[in-house]
Parts: sequence; C-alpha cells; structure tokens
Amino acid sequence: MTVINNRGVSAIESAFERGKILIPYLVAGFPDEKSSLECMKAAFNAGADMLEIGVPFSDPIADGAVIQHAQDRALRNGMTLRKTLRLAADLAAD
Repeated sequence: MTVINNRGVSAIESAFERGKILIPYLVAGFPDEKSSLECMKAAFNAGADMLEIGVPFSDPIADGAVIQHAQDRALRNGMTLRKTLRLAADLAAD
C-alpha cells in the first residue's frame, strides 16, 4: 500500500515507472464510516496500487450523479474533513 508522506511523491513516481497502475476512487464515509474503511482496505487487498479518497462536500456539481449521491449520503451520516483524514490515517496504520 502506498501512503503519501514525506516520501509520497517518489512512491507515486515509482509506481508509475512500473507501468499501468490501479487507483480506485472511494468517497469517505460512504455508505458509512466503518464500511468506508473496510472498502478502502478491500481495494488494496484486491490489488489497488493507490487510492483516491473523496472528501464529501455539499455542492459536488462537477461530479456525476453516482458520486453526488455517495457524497450526499456520507454528509448525512456526519462525515467531515477531520473524519476523512482520520480514516486515511487508520488505513495507513493498517
């Protein structure tokens, strides 16, 4: 699993140098906080090289309907930037 930290950029560059990579996108807190973390772990266990974690916000007009729905549900479940960062930290610690 690649985690962005002080060496994050070089880790990303190294991944791309190996060829094609898989970077799934998941909205933090969808369908709920606990399941979200489980989905993130499952993505890495299934072979993801990196993970793009979407931070839910109230006006995602540039996103499609599916992502808008996921962000809306995450927000209704109380997901915040602080909780998203905690999810990322929990993922990195695993």
